[in-house]
Amino acid sequence: MVRAGSSPGDRRSAPALVGLLPAGVTAAVAAIAVAVAPGGARTSVAWTGVVAVVAVAVVATEAVRRGRALESLRETALRQVAELRHSLARQEEETIRLARQQLPHAVDRLQRGEFVEDVLKDVEYFDEGLTPEFAAARAAMLRSALEAVSAEEDVRESSQRAFVNIARRVQAITNQQASDLRSMEDRHGGSPAVFGDLLKLDHGTALVGRLADSISVLGGARPGRQWTKVVALFSVMRGAMSRITDYQRIDLHKIAQVGIVGPGVEPLIHALSEILDNATRYSPPQTRVHVSAVEVQTGIAIEIEDGGVGLSEEARERAEQAIAEAQAGIDLKDLGETPRLGFAVVGRLCRDYGFQISLRNSAYGGVRAVLIVPSELITTAPATGIAHGIGAASNSQSNVKADPSRMPVDIRPVGPLVPSSGPKASLPAASMTDDDDVTVVTERTPSGLPQRRRRATYVESAPAAQARSQQPPATVTASSDQAKTEDPVQPGLWLAAFTSGVNGETPPPAPASKNSDETSLDESEKP
Repeated sequence: MVRAGSSPGDRRSAPALVGLLPAGVTAAVAAIAVAVAPGGARTSVAWTGVVAVVAVAVVATEAVRRGRALESLRETALRQVAELRHSLARQEEETIRLARQQLPHAVDRLQRGEFVEDVLKDVEYFDEGLTPEFAAARAAMLRSALEAVSAEEDVRESSQRAFVNIARRVQAITNQQASDLRSMEDRHGGSPAVFGDLLKLDHGTALVGRLADSISVLGGARPGRQWTKVVALFSVMRGAMSRITDYQRIDLHKIAQVGIVGPGVEPLIHALSEILDNATRYSPPQTRVHVSAVEVQTGIAIEIEDGGVGLSEEARERAEQAIAEAQAGIDLKDLGETPRLGFAVVGRLCRDYGFQISLRNSAYGGVRAVLIVPSELITTAPATGIAHGIGAASNSQSNVKADPSRMPVDIRPVGPLVPSSGPKASLPAASMTDDDDVTVVTERTPSGLPQRRRRATYVESAPAAQARSQQPPATVTASSDQAKTEDPVQPGLWLAAFTSGVNGETPPPAPASKNSDETSLDESEKP
């Protein structure tokens, strides 16, 4: 460093003066030696002194020169070290920015479907303080990373498409099997034993279809069926019950009288079926699962409570993490060797359709799951679609007011089936009905008889036809204050009532309906 008030010349002359000092001292010593030497030896002593002075001067000059060279080298080294430290700091800063900002942003763009070249054009900007070698290495590394991510995304999308295609094939097979079973139910509806076995097969087909729908949802596709009609929330609940094994353990309490728009019916059915299946699977078999639905400011809150062992804080956090990961976009390979699809499927449906789910401890000692259905999927328009099927055979109870559009208007005993190849009987137009979207038993009469829309042609028995001709058709008043709650049917009575109807026997009188505000009773409390 050059001090204030000094000049570069003074700084350079200081080493020279230091180098001349030994030569001066040597010259002084030589002069003294010549002065004290005898007369004959003075010449030799003088020449020796001169040689010594010259040698010392040469050595001192070389020492000064080397000192200056070392000083210059030291300054150069210090300058290079400072430059290297600055460059290293810039490289470290750029590497951190690449890892924390640029690379995640580029990967996110690739996952959204952009190409590698388009992403690199926006990412490859380098600071001027970086060396060309580092810039080239950084660009090569970034390109390699993005190409690897792009290849992985292609493999992932291909795998998901393959899973979805497999799920679609399974769905097609199950739909065909369900259609065949409905045809068999129509043909063999007169045999209660056969009909009951067919219902069990139909239920098993529904379970297989739900699994295929789950795989399809995790693959990024829509769940199976597409609905166009508005479906009542109560019917959606029953449709979800029909897709689980222990549907008899579900108790429906107060259900809001609203409709679900067509695009939201199947996702809501599937989400509810996964939650109900989880509630029945992880709770004791003798306990009940209670379901209710109330209107809230943001839509409909569906509460599902079971009597299981409850959730610890760690288990609740793990479940919420699984739902959050599914909402962020879970990969099929992240499910593990023994995947648990329930929360993953619910999380994906929540992300795609705006559902919200929360898990808390239940008052029954188990888990309380609350699913919020957004108001965009809710309507007050008349519900013309029917979604429930297999679950109509369960013994669950509801205090929902009867919908006049679902109440049976004309009830008649079922006569023997007529083969299609036989002679056609002359039947009145009122004796034939068309099959609708319903897969199996959908409604019950007040006396407990299961009412089904049959596709097969049948002939009424003579007494029944005569009774129908003499009895005017029943009318139903659409006023909500006159609608009464259907009395819940005890387990097994629906099949007995169906058998009585098939045999042409008079059905037992319907029990008095209870108030719609009463809660569900356990089987032990039923009369």
